[in-house]
Amino acid sequence: MLATIAVCNTHTHTHTHTALPLCQVRFLSSACRTGPLDCLTCRVSVCLSPCVCVCVCYFTLCFFFPYAVTPSGDRQEGRPGTSPPCPDIRRQTGGEARDIPTLPRGGGDELVREEQVSSRKVRQLSLLPAGLLSVEIDLKKKTMEFIDVSQLSFIHDLGPKGLEGMVLKRSGGHRIPGLNCCGHTKMCYRWSKRWLVVKDSFLLYMKPDSGAISFVMLFDKEFSVKMDSKDTDTQHGVRVDSLSRCLVLKCSSYRHARWWGQAIEGFVHKHGAAFLTDHRFGSFARQEENIPAKWYVNGKTYMEDVANALEEAKEEIFITDWWLSPEIFLKRPIVEGNRWRLDHLLRRKALQGVHIYVMLYKEVELALGINSGYSKLTLRHLHPNIKVMRHPDHVSSAVYLWAHHEKIVVIDQSVAFVGGIDMAYGRWDDREHRLTDVGSVTFSQTEQASSANVATQANGKGDGSYGNAAFSADDTVVQPKIKGQSRMRRAKMSIKRHLQKHGLAHADSDDELDPDAERNLQSCEDDLCGNTRFWHGKDYCNFVHKDWIELDKPFDDFIDRHVTPRMPWHDISSVVHGKAARDVARHFIQRWNFTKIVKPKYRLLSFPYLLPKSHTTAGHQRYQVPGCVNTKVQILRSASDWSAGIKYHEESIHNAYVQVIEKSQHFIYIENQFFISCADNRHVFNKIGDAIAERIIKAHREGKKYRVYVVTPLLPGFEGDIRTGGGSAIQAIMHFNYRTMNRGDHSIISQLKREMDDQWINYISIAGLRTHAELEGKLVTELIYVHSKMLIADDNTVIIGSANINDRSMLGKRDSEVAVIVEDSETVTSVMDGLKYQAGRFALHLRVECFKTILGAHTDASIDVSDPISDQFYKEVWMTTCARNATIYQKVFRCLPSSDVRNILELEGYLSKPGLDQEDPARAREELKKIRGFVVQFPLQFLAEQNLLPPIGSKEAMVPMEVWT
Repeated sequence: MLATIAVCNTHTHTHTHTALPLCQVRFLSSACRTGPLDCLTCRVSVCLSPCVCVCVCYFTLCFFFPYAVTPSGDRQEGRPGTSPPCPDIRRQTGGEARDIPTLPRGGGDELVREEQVSSRKVRQLSLLPAGLLSVEIDLKKKTMEFIDVSQLSFIHDLGPKGLEGMVLKRSGGHRIPGLNCCGHTKMCYRWSKRWLVVKDSFLLYMKPDSGAISFVMLFDKEFSVKMDSKDTDTQHGVRVDSLSRCLVLKCSSYRHARWWGQAIEGFVHKHGAAFLTDHRFGSFARQEENIPAKWYVNGKTYMEDVANALEEAKEEIFITDWWLSPEIFLKRPIVEGNRWRLDHLLRRKALQGVHIYVMLYKEVELALGINSGYSKLTLRHLHPNIKVMRHPDHVSSAVYLWAHHEKIVVIDQSVAFVGGIDMAYGRWDDREHRLTDVGSVTFSQTEQASSANVATQANGKGDGSYGNAAFSADDTVVQPKIKGQSRMRRAKMSIKRHLQKHGLAHADSDDELDPDAERNLQSCEDDLCGNTRFWHGKDYCNFVHKDWIELDKPFDDFIDRHVTPRMPWHDISSVVHGKAARDVARHFIQRWNFTKIVKPKYRLLSFPYLLPKSHTTAGHQRYQVPGCVNTKVQILRSASDWSAGIKYHEESIHNAYVQVIEKSQHFIYIENQFFISCADNRHVFNKIGDAIAERIIKAHREGKKYRVYVVTPLLPGFEGDIRTGGGSAIQAIMHFNYRTMNRGDHSIISQLKREMDDQWINYISIAGLRTHAELEGKLVTELIYVHSKMLIADDNTVIIGSANINDRSMLGKRDSEVAVIVEDSETVTSVMDGLKYQAGRFALHLRVECFKTILGAHTDASIDVSDPISDQFYKEVWMTTCARNATIYQKVFRCLPSSDVRNILELEGYLSKPGLDQEDPARAREELKKIRGFVVQFPLQFLAEQNLLPPIGSKEAMVPMEVWT
């Protein structure tokens, strides 16, 4: 027998327990209580190691000092903290006793009632892992209750150890549209015993037997704790509210309930106060400072950095896109085979133990042909570590009109890419915006070059077969059976021999290339640049000419690239780190967990709940994207009950656009896929266009210089032949775009004309982008599709995201969106209206890159874009270039849209006259040499006399007007 003395503040008493081997440890009930207050915590004791009996009180820790007693009961003296040998219970480890962990001593206020716990318990338990966790303890239900810890208690990235304990929780209370009718959540419910864990930014509960997480609640501005029976509808209850759920807990007594309620409220307000307030613009996230951020113009550099960041992932990857194409190549030209193909890259990381979570928009298949089902199945079959969800289910949720439109990639909740670029077909492009890609290959003097896969036989290594024809070694070079195939096949075999000769690793090998091989590979890439195919199969597209088909055949062309030019893609994105990346991840997690709740098929344990990492650990970054600058960043979003399961919708992107425009002093520059605004409170409700008009009117009245630049697509991105007036979908979007620009009383230019007549032209310019090339010896032209969602104000503030300028994106209740507002912390000396100006490093360099790209300043050093509002730039560079380019394109190609065509009758006459490209190709080529950049004046009078709304009886007219706005 062993006797132990418990040393407490107020008294000393003795327990006698039988010493048990570790394998026979039992929880012993307390038989000795000298008083209801002093020894309440001694009701449970356990032998954590041989000959040592440690009493861990329900809220604190006490030491027991053992000494031996003889069978007759006589005491055998020994010094405190030691014990006589006990051979029968000594661990069999070569004769050595197991080390006894050192536990923290009490500090004076340990023995209190459960409902009177102090913060000392949390401080003491935080000292446990080094000692206690070195003892092999299986954290089962009783153990968790015994020491108030779980497998989540001391995970560094989850923040400080919070409150934990066993509670009863009531089912229901989720903010699920359509499922809270008739008060069924108050009448039909059940109580379940769960282990509750409260952290600094969320709470969760787990099943005590399996440890499986059953629910996660993120703290937000609606967080509150209520303990009155009228609020909880139960005796001894605690109600925890947030935007996503009303959670009711049940405790054993009134005092226990009061303690839980006060402890949760106090802990959350102390550690999670940043999540509980209403932040600027009504956002769920606050502005964070010292955030490394970087911008991207076009998909080339964006996808390269995404690929590199994915390669650095150690724990988890979050991806959500409106459309995701698994077979796209993130780095081009393709000189390393499949290594940088998205599906291969994700599978490689999954094999390394990284958990990958993908959320896709589940489209209405009759309306869209993006085939998210194929993307889901393709990714899901790669590896069990890749989990894919689609949302919404249209029938059960009654959501038919709205879409998940975010474009997010998050790595380890520390690096977050946010913008307008889906990882999908057609999105990869660079500043050249090529129209053609027939795959012609120029051979160097010593080697033939082409993009192809690297054979596994090169060094006998590879990561194995995928067991699917889609992952064969040659799939990246499978070409359609059209002209030029044999030429590419010969080039493919040549590059394969070239790479094998230099000993390059297999494209899917996890091994890095040796330095010599890397140099040879770079030389090969230099030879390939501009000569090989950049867009393979479905990636070569012109969706106005023909929409995508047969997406399950990714490497089959669906457009004859020898006849039809591709449509270039102009886009903007960004990357942020640290706390801002945590906020992006938090939005993803909220959507993921909500989808898991509302879709029964995802309630399986194989689709886990996700946990947000603590902001307190956001500064410890293992990887940072090169080329970032320090900025102030705030995450914005459009979210509502159907998209994120929250009680009130959020439209912080809309609010930010309006406020930034109102507060701008010198100029705003907008690139956006749509331009549908100017509220009439009948069909259109967002106020961005009104804010632009009011800001220009204010500048005019004050006699100050102010410029507005708007770049938007010349035509909407829908399939249709504009030579016959376009399809009804194209015309519907055109109607609302023109309604915002210059048609109707609510338009921006109409508002300005009422104030200043024709002087509006000195304040606002609306433009599109177009380019030209030669295809099989024939001159061709095509618009550049502007897919950006960006605003720059005063060279110091930038908004980049997925939100279009229309009601769908801006109102919050419709499409779900994410954006970042970046404000510069670092300034550089610049020029504004001829005077020195301190511009932000992030915003200025982004604006200069955009201006140089679309104005042609990269190839013409005489074009100065440093001063965005001076008369010399606005009139002699911007306006002149827009007008000249538009005139030349119209003269050479008779291209559409054109302001010379005001109705359908004029359209027929306009098209009957050939352009210079047909009458005199040589002269046409001379004219095209005068083109600078890509920018062209927007044709504001195109079909001005035509009603562009869908005609009655068409399928487009049958859908609600909100679909188009």
